[in-house]
Amino acid sequence: MSSTAPPRLRRTALYERHLGAGAKLVDFAGWEMPVFYGGPAALREEHMAVRGACGIFDVSHMGEIETSGPDALELLQRLLSNDVAKIAPGGAQYSVLCREDGGVLDDLFTYRVDVDRYLTVTNAANHVRDLAWFNAHAAELADVQVSDRIDDWAMLAVQGPLAREIVQAISDSPLPARMTVASRRLAGAAVLVCGTGYTGEDGVELLCATEDAPRLWDEIVRRGAAPAGLGARDTLRLEVCFHLYGNDLSVERSPIEAGLGWCCKEDTRFIGSDAVGAVRARGPAERLVAFAIDGPGIARAGNQVLGGGEVTSGTLSPCLGTGIGLAYIPAERAVTGNHLEIDVRGKMRRAVVEDKPLYRKGS
Repeated sequence: MSSTAPPRLRRTALYERHLGAGAKLVDFAGWEMPVFYGGPAALREEHMAVRGACGIFDVSHMGEIETSGPDALELLQRLLSNDVAKIAPGGAQYSVLCREDGGVLDDLFTYRVDVDRYLTVTNAANHVRDLAWFNAHAAELADVQVSDRIDDWAMLAVQGPLAREIVQAISDSPLPARMTVASRRLAGAAVLVCGTGYTGEDGVELLCATEDAPRLWDEIVRRGAAPAGLGARDTLRLEVCFHLYGNDLSVERSPIEAGLGWCCKEDTRFIGSDAVGAVRARGPAERLVAFAIDGPGIARAGNQVLGGGEVTSGTLSPCLGTGIGLAYIPAERAVTGNHLEIDVRGKMRRAVVEDKPLYRKGS
């Protein structure tokens, strides 16, 4: 028998806050993270708090890669699928990171924090691989620096209709607009405020020094934000059909199949652009669709679609009151209104292909 102890899970600067709030903690990509606070019924309450008022998430498990120097733009233009040259200083952009064959290594947000300095946020499970990919290609250029910043930053996501009002109350100046980024002082702490999010609601993501995170968390919660865990983060993103890497995106799929052709600009010659362009030209064999269950039941990732296809994400929608999800199905069947049969643990559940997003504010 091996005496090797299992690796210890990493903890964010807010671990004690999560314990104090009664969080159920789980292993997520090697981090001990809150899935919800209190009992399982709290997940719905957290979800609805974000939709109706304000929630705060600890997303410090996400990685950050800083790219700087005169050749930073050239490197990122080579790596990222979108047109990085179009990011103005203080701007933000979504893209995917591809292999030569067009398979997706990760989906990313990149912020241009200065003329020759960019910060790219990675998914937690992919950070080490992404960083190695950045470094390998940076070695081909003369004047670019790639720095791992995961240990330097904590990251809080404040989301919901009241999110900006709550954060603005502790800011030294107006918050940056949607899809922009700016340095601010919040409750006396230096913070990089990003006008992005993963919930379908307005709000901001806050990058701060790890030692400042507990104080910021306490102040934002005191002003009315409800702590929310990874469970609500998943139900919120699925209602608005945002992708989750490892479920809806992978190296086995191209961004065209995933419906992310809009963030792929093949004329920039990013790695994988030829393969992505070929799939775009001939049309993908499968497409990622949104669906709603017609009746009882919840489909889960891995459930098979009768006639071809597979569910990649599924949950019960707190806002819609029915089972929803995403699935890859044959392209000819990927038409709004088409009916699907999904094998859910041996029971066939009827579903309907729906337009994205599944949830719309005010609907």
